[in-house]
Amino acid sequence: MQYLRFFIFYAAKRRRNVLCLLLVLLVLSLSGCTHNAAPAPFSETRLLLDTVCTVTVYDEADKEWLKAVLDLCARYEALFSRTIEGSDIWRINNAKGAPVVVEEKTAELLQAGLDFSAFSGGFFDITVGRLCALWDFGGNPSVPAAENLAEALATVDYRQVSISGTTVQLANDKTWLDVGGIAKGYIADQLAHFLKENGVKRALIDLGGNIVTVGRKPDGRPWHIGVEQPFSEHSELIGSLNVAEASVVTSGIYERQFIENNILYHHILDPVNGMPAESDVISATIISKSSAIGDALSTIVILVGSENAIPLLENNSDLQGAIFMLKSGELLQYGKVDFSSALDY
Repeated sequence: MQYLRFFIFYAAKRRRNVLCLLLVLLVLSLSGCTHNAAPAPFSETRLLLDTVCTVTVYDEADKEWLKAVLDLCARYEALFSRTIEGSDIWRINNAKGAPVVVEEKTAELLQAGLDFSAFSGGFFDITVGRLCALWDFGGNPSVPAAENLAEALATVDYRQVSISGTTVQLANDKTWLDVGGIAKGYIADQLAHFLKENGVKRALIDLGGNIVTVGRKPDGRPWHIGVEQPFSEHSELIGSLNVAEASVVTSGIYERQFIENNILYHHILDPVNGMPAESDVISATIISKSSAIGDALSTIVILVGSENAIPLLENNSDLQGAIFMLKSGELLQYGKVDFSSALDY
């Protein structure tokens, strides 16, 4: 229950979370804003997790840590991906119900996923692997046939997953796991921890929009993070956030979607009916200490809708705040966040 220790439990989300654009990343000019010259930043970018991942360090730290941290990201991808043959998740999905011994981090991630599944009353469910494969949003998506959808739905039930130490077993031998709704956040948390352990005090981790800030900017100010306007064709912004030592994660129905017969279908699937979620929320941004929590919660909000989401967000010390964009165009803000709305101008 590590990732839910701050949460009140109640009975009643993969690719890039295209939310966050850095409004101010003019780092080389920061030295002119301080009395002491700030170290020149250095960064490294790789294509990982089916997106562009960039880590930027603003310290006089060994540049080798950049390569090492992205190597670590690649290792986690090789463990957690449903589609990489030989990964821990792939081995579980292809074990036909037999117990599988996995890496400790895989077991930890899966337990966090199960905790969120229970927390959301099953709206968030890590056993949607066959549904995700059926819709194929990462390849050639189309609306599944009703009979195929029914077959995939019969395999969805997080309660069929048991974890004992590092041994994982699926009670339904046709069930497939998919941790796309939480894995990027979990990985971002692990990368931030790695950098801090190795003496990095100021850094920015961007895993395709899952943002984690380590410390503050060299001039002591918080990081300036932009939140994207859903369905914008020109990278318009809803507004911007000022954050320090925090995670910013956005999920939205505009991220991976297609149109068939004039109907828009998006990748956030409701495990109850197997169809894209239908609620009043089209975009949810979560500001929190843990990116894993932000990743899962941003999906849950879209699944359950704004009214049902509020009880799930209340009294959680890990959560700093949330911003919802509704279908009506209304912008809702929850908690104490330093947010400037572009809609006010």
